[in-house]
Amino acid sequence: MENKRFIVGLGEALWDVLPEGKKLGGAPANFAYHAGQFGLDTLAISALGEDKLAEETIEALKEHKLNYLMPRVPYPTGTVQVQLDEQGIPTYDIKENVAWDNIPFTPEIEEVAKNCRAVCFGSLAQRNVVSRENIQRFLDATPDDCVKIFDINLRQNFYTKEIIQESMRRCNILKINDEELVLIGRMFGYPGLDIENKCWLILGKYDLDMLVLTCGTNGSYVFTPGQMSIQETPKVEVADTVGAGDSFTGSFCAAILNGKPVAEAHKLAVQVSAFVCTQNGAMPELPEQFK
Repeated sequence: MENKRFIVGLGEALWDVLPEGKKLGGAPANFAYHAGQFGLDTLAISALGEDKLAEETIEALKEHKLNYLMPRVPYPTGTVQVQLDEQGIPTYDIKENVAWDNIPFTPEIEEVAKNCRAVCFGSLAQRNVVSRENIQRFLDATPDDCVKIFDINLRQNFYTKEIIQESMRRCNILKINDEELVLIGRMFGYPGLDIENKCWLILGKYDLDMLVLTCGTNGSYVFTPGQMSIQETPKVEVADTVGAGDSFTGSFCAAILNGKPVAEAHKLAVQVSAFVCTQNGAMPELPEQFK
């Protein structure tokens, strides 16, 4: 794996068990898949069990031409029961004490960290101390110029104030949605501020290069020191929204790494995530117009 600067999705590898069947999911694989569609060397890092589902995971990753580094551990491969409401909005029941709760920090994973160009990680994969400590070790081993995106991804009760603070200290880009921003505002003790002021406050407090705020159908914002980009959300016929946020993050990251200005990267990310909402599943192939 030498001589490459990888773009890494780091964290949970799991199957979304949807009403129509199961699909490979998890933010890290989704992120790596979408960033990889823009010609970057991407890699999904997690852990798999020693079970049939692990074999199916590897088959699915190969089918999507997605490079992976997922050591086997003596825990079941992760699954999530996904229920969709009438608008296609998912709710999740995420199984605990699974393989991705126990991601090891192997020499091979450490080598990738040292050659990492960008990494996206979330709070969910840090719910267990093993993965949390090893995700932090990975982040601490990356080069100074590594883009570290904390896609906060609050799920159920699998987060604490301490985990969020530690992650914000280690990232240089924060991605958050409007509902998560309300929760963070309460948790951190500034509920009275409006949305924009909360974002400016977090950007400055944690010395971030960017803060990306998505507000569903109400548009999205990218805050950078002294500037703000705003994009409306395109109106599309939604098949399901699973993975749409990860496609936004992956395409935004790819565009920034490929030298696009923030506003242009933001516009592309909005268009890609809108397209993904019109497709079933988290990893559709993007049309040529986006690449």
